[in-house]
This record gives sequence, structure tokens and C-alpha cells, in this order.
Amino acid sequence: MNPIDDFKKQVSKNIDALGKDKDVQALSRIWSRESNKHGYTYNFSWLGRPIIQYPQDILAMQELIWRIQPDLIIETGIAHGGSLIFSASMLELNASCGGPQNAEVLGIDIDIRAHNREAIEAHPMFRRISMIQGSSIDEAIIAQVKAKAMGKDKVLIILDSNHTHDHVLAELEAYAPLTSIGSYCLVFDTLVEDMPEDMFGDRPWRPGNSPKTAVWEYLRRLEDAKAMDSSGLAVNFEVDTSIEHKLLITVAPNGYLRRI
Repeated sequence: MNPIDDFKKQVSKNIDALGKDKDVQALSRIWSRESNKHGYTYNFSWLGRPIIQYPQDILAMQELIWRIQPDLIIETGIAHGGSLIFSASMLELNASCGGPQNAEVLGIDIDIRAHNREAIEAHPMFRRISMIQGSSIDEAIIAQVKAKAMGKDKVLIILDSNHTHDHVLAELEAYAPLTSIGSYCLVFDTLVEDMPEDMFGDRPWRPGNSPKTAVWEYLRRLEDAKAMDSSGLAVNFEVDTSIEHKLLITVAPNGYLRRI
């Protein structure tokens, strides 16, 4: 075995062992619970814009964007725009290394606040970004997104808006079938399901009404329905647990969905 393959094999063993280590898994959940009491995810920015993600998930997204080489990334939820800027900058790096030259990011949010829109539009990475204001589960918005995805070769989906079960399930029904085979639909904040009931204040999401319960329901529906996408291809996803095992700290346990 050559040294590169030997290293990859060792990494796979490491990840498998982490996934089986119940103590380190429990410690990771405790760390997430305690750090989120202090708004931990709000502490980071990407190229000057708040990104509101764990650094571990940012690194995982970088790995996926490099591996997949998408020509379109669709993101629901914009907030301050850091995730859009991140995705656009990764596409810029891909292009500089011979990847898709016209790759772009599409962001959807029900309320793109004026100061955030202004900052995003003034950013050097904005040339790869477009935005739609409106509910991500509105039929007219869904139609616009599908039109944008038409003809794209490799599509990556990131769902990170309203975190209630019904909303995320509706987003999955609308957007997950746009995911290219071998690419991913990322469902963020599935961690809600694993946190204490009283952590979310007056927010409508909480354990039992979370992105993770929506993922579970969506996967059950797919298994029952044998769904097809607009090209007539079967819509099948699997949870890529190797990513959450590798990261240990992630907002998306059971949320890294790979289309197979």
C-alpha cells in the first residue's frame, strides 16, 4: 500500500473508532449543550461576515465543496450572509484550481434585512451570489429555485432557515430532489433534538419538533414512496454518519445527507 492510501486507511479507522466511542460522543454533546448557553456559534465570521456556524462544520463544508465541485449551491437562510460568502469563496477557489468557472450560490430568506443585503452586495464574493427574498416553502419561490437549478451539473443543498419539523420537512420535499447524485443535502441544527427542552426560549423549535425529526420523517417517506426527481431518477439519501463521527462537534448530527 502506498503512503497516501495508508494514511487514508488510518483516518478511516480513526473515524470509525470515534463513532463507536460512547464516552467521547457523550462529552461532545455535553460540550455543545454548555457552550451554546453562551451563544458559541455567533462568535465567528468568514471574510468579514458573521457565519453563525461551528468551525467544525465550516471545515466539513469546505471538504465537501472541494470534493463535489458543485456549480450551484442552494442555501435556505441568509442571516448576516457569512455562509453565502463562505460558499462563494470556496467556489472561487475551486474555479482557480480548474473547477467550474461559473459556479454560483443562491440564497433564500424570508427577510433579507437591508443592512445585511447591503453588506453582502458590497462584498468581493458577491459576483457569485444571488438572493431571493421570500419563504423557502412558498410555491413561487420553489419554482424560481428550480428554474435556477435547471441545467446545472452538480448541486449542493444547505437547509438552515426555520428549524421547525414542518418547515424543514417541506424544504426537504422541495429541494432535496435537486441534489445531484453523489452530492449532499445538508440539514443544519438537527442538534436541536439532542439539547434540553428549555434551551430555545420562545423559539418554536425544540426536541420533538426539530430538523432531525424532519430528516427522519423525510427518509421514511422516501423509503415508502420510491420517489423520483424531475429527470426520472430515484431519490434516495443516506445519512453520512462518518462526517459527524469525524467532527464530534457539529450542529448537524444525522444532517449530512448524501444522495445515492
